[in-house]
Amino acid sequence: MTFLEELHQQRWDDHRYYHHNRINQALHLVSASCFLASYILLFMNPVLAVMVGWLLAMILRQIGHFFFEPKTFDEVNNASHEYKESVKVGYNLQRKVVLLSIWVLAPFVLIVKPSLFGFFNAEEVARGLIYNTAIVWLFIGIGAVLFRTVHLFFLKGVQSGLVWLTKIVTDPFHDIKIYHKAPYFIYKGAMYDDMTEWYSERPAATS
Repeated sequence: MTFLEELHQQRWDDHRYYHHNRINQALHLVSASCFLASYILLFMNPVLAVMVGWLLAMILRQIGHFFFEPKTFDEVNNASHEYKESVKVGYNLQRKVVLLSIWVLAPFVLIVKPSLFGFFNAEEVARGLIYNTAIVWLFIGIGAVLFRTVHLFFLKGVQSGLVWLTKIVTDPFHDIKIYHKAPYFIYKGAMYDDMTEWYSERPAATS
């Protein structure tokens, strides 16, 4: 596949396997809006940008995945939850638990070790817990994306890793595009996406 074809494929697989529930889709819509705000704030107030990105955008996104998305056999795609987890290109639920655990523990480590074992000097420690937590969370976020990108270089090839990186960075724009109708469907009582519309537009490479 070309770069754009694989990007389409990864987006398609992510949507069809992990975004059946309309509440999850709606939460992704709000999350995407928060991430876009975070992108803008990054140039004006990095600390606030990180707080918006982690405390609003990321939490809303993961609530949708962990609490609303069904974990039973996927009749639409004829796939088990275990299969979907095994073929997930990015962070599956198990990897997300590890990442989120590191994220949650970070401020507690800073409470015990304000210098983060020498990472922050005395002047930086004086900036306070919130500021330094934001800095650590920023490194965790960037590090998680870069780590998985390089990991994919070895698992699936350089193109697949770069495609996933592109997908992650542009997901907020794409989520708004495909999930902007989610609140309407919830209002109408259609709580699950049967993927009928999406299967008619699926990538040619999908079997």
